[in-house]
Amino acid sequence: MPPVEKDAIVVGAGTAGAYAAATIARAGYDVTVLERKSEDEAGHIACGDALKGADEFPDSIPKSTFEHAISNPDVDHGRFEIPQADTVVDIPVPGELAVIDRLAFGKAIIDGAQNAGATFEFDTAVTDVLQDGRQVTGVTAMQDGQPQAFEAPIVVDAAGALSLLQDKADLEETTFDTNVNYRQFTSAYREIIEVEEPVDYEDALVFKPTDRAEGYIWYFPRTGTEINAGVGFQMTAEPMQLVEALREDLESRPEFGNAKVLDKLGAAIPTRRPYDSAVAPGYLAAGDAAGHVNPTTGGGIAGAAYAGTYAGESAIDALEAGDASEDVLWEYNERIMDHFGGRYASLDVYNILTTAVEVEQLMDLLASIPAEKVSEALYAGTADFGLGLKLRTMLGSLGHWRLLYQLYQTKDVADRLLDHYETYPESPAEFAEWQRERDAIMESVYQVTGASPKY
Repeated sequence: MPPVEKDAIVVGAGTAGAYAAATIARAGYDVTVLERKSEDEAGHIACGDALKGADEFPDSIPKSTFEHAISNPDVDHGRFEIPQADTVVDIPVPGELAVIDRLAFGKAIIDGAQNAGATFEFDTAVTDVLQDGRQVTGVTAMQDGQPQAFEAPIVVDAAGALSLLQDKADLEETTFDTNVNYRQFTSAYREIIEVEEPVDYEDALVFKPTDRAEGYIWYFPRTGTEINAGVGFQMTAEPMQLVEALREDLESRPEFGNAKVLDKLGAAIPTRRPYDSAVAPGYLAAGDAAGHVNPTTGGGIAGAAYAGTYAGESAIDALEAGDASEDVLWEYNERIMDHFGGRYASLDVYNILTTAVEVEQLMDLLASIPAEKVSEALYAGTADFGLGLKLRTMLGSLGHWRLLYQLYQTKDVADRLLDHYETYPESPAEFAEWQRERDAIMESVYQVTGASPKY
């Protein structure tokens, strides 16, 4: 069959893909989204369903499009259950917070992109990347059992974690980040569970550590009686039996007696820094496909929406210039790093620390730190610890002073890293030197934390 020619091809109909396609279509360009799932299944994605910052989403898909999918707008804080210290710590969450019906949200943003003028090809599984030298020129796919080529000056990779496109494309002679492996990801499993009586944490996102520091359990209330319950572990560690770990915890909680499981799904989540560069000639990656996820919370919906929008806007710039080189696309990287990339990179430092400490010590220390400071660290990437706060924390963490000192050292290195990301280069020509300086800071991270290198 002859190739299908478009102005832009987007691979993946998730959040990043829908927002990228809507942005490009609104500018009058012919953009098609290739989605491997059927039209009925598209939008069905394993997710924690928590949505932070819904009041500030990009307007390429208006919020009114998906407001009906916000099933619980009343959550306003996180709740950390710490069995090791027999305590619960409530953590304030800045900005608007909600829990959504992820399938309804996924369907809504696909509709939003279609309303903007994007077309969708469902049941279309991408198999390879087309290139002319370094330049990406399209993809091949299987569609209705037949091979089909799709060609375009711009390809947006929104195909999710460990994207197939990045395995197939030759990116070695580009700036695109190829320092990616499965150990930088979290494996997760979640169930949607209906309980008989409303839970007493309807206004909170509940987090609980497993018996290993690399694992965590969550309970996010879609409604008072419909709970997103999940478990994940960082793949730096030995694998966990995810279903068994979740099942054991569910059975220990009285609110899940006689509960009904409505849905089950698993996924890989990038819990790493955002890609150093997510561009190559004719090619941009966005959302999970470029590590655009908060590595401490796993939250990625808002980041994917903005990344998709920025990718779409950079695609428009390239189409208008008739030039899809890395130089033209580079501003996309700058916008990502300025908006959230630097913050996420600094948060990853704390993720690295957790791989080198005992969960009991870490949880005892968490219980001794004021909640608002934990919130700052989780969402801002840094927190201000004055002398008085340090003294109070020390008194509350007797027996863990060595870890407390290590945490302060880690914070100092994370702050250095955050500062460095504020100097992200304005062109590919300065990129290699910026990476060398960043890698030197990362050496300090590993020295301070005692963790094995992650990158």
